[in-house]
Amino acid sequence: MSENYPILQGAEPFYFAGNKVGILVIHGFTGSTQSMRPLGEAYAKAGYTVCGPRLKGHGTHYEDMEGTSYHDWIASVEEGFQWLKQRCDTIFVTGLSMGGTLTLYLAENHPDIKAVIPINAAIDIPNMAAVQHSDVRYLDAIGSDIKNPDSKELAYEKTPIRSVKEIVKLMSGVKENLDKIGCPALIFVSKEDHVVPPSNSQEIYDEISSETKQLYDLENSYHVATLDNDQSFIIEKTLKFIKEI
Repeated sequence: MSENYPILQGAEPFYFAGNKVGILVIHGFTGSTQSMRPLGEAYAKAGYTVCGPRLKGHGTHYEDMEGTSYHDWIASVEEGFQWLKQRCDTIFVTGLSMGGTLTLYLAENHPDIKAVIPINAAIDIPNMAAVQHSDVRYLDAIGSDIKNPDSKELAYEKTPIRSVKEIVKLMSGVKENLDKIGCPALIFVSKEDHVVPPSNSQEIYDEISSETKQLYDLENSYHVATLDNDQSFIIEKTLKFIKEI
């Protein structure tokens, strides 16, 4: 599938050269790299090599997304992972929402990943499971669930039903294999989230096999916590976690 629309300004993939520790930062469903760029820039400033891939069909137009599958999204993050592997000795992976789902997928399939940092990761969204068989083509947007009124996410104004079916399949596969994850994990969860039920993060914490794992509540953010009031808290705790690991 080729994309028919240009990349939106601010949705471009980003790469920062740094030391031999690499961090893969993955954006979410219907969103763009804009939601992860502040984190990527902070990690680069701390000296790390950072890769923020744009998931196929994202950051352009929702019609592009409609023509992609979850296999395409996996391919996008695998490409970013390989880019880091060529440059770094140690790799951490972090992601927001479906980016967190893809973070978990990578950890299930690449035991050499040093640690994972999922943020409001999705493994089971009952609302999506319920609407995936709807006969409409598009649903209303799910982006920009942010508490801070001055912050906005660069995300699609419509959600293709076809794409909802794909994320449901991805979540199901990742959920089934959580026990394969044994690397250290730092999990962030917004106490109030209007997209992904916060119980997802507790289930991830309970099901992964990692001996070293922490679950942090985000008290002052909604779903897109990386652009919300707890952004600096996430950055600070992540940098501390990486240093300790």
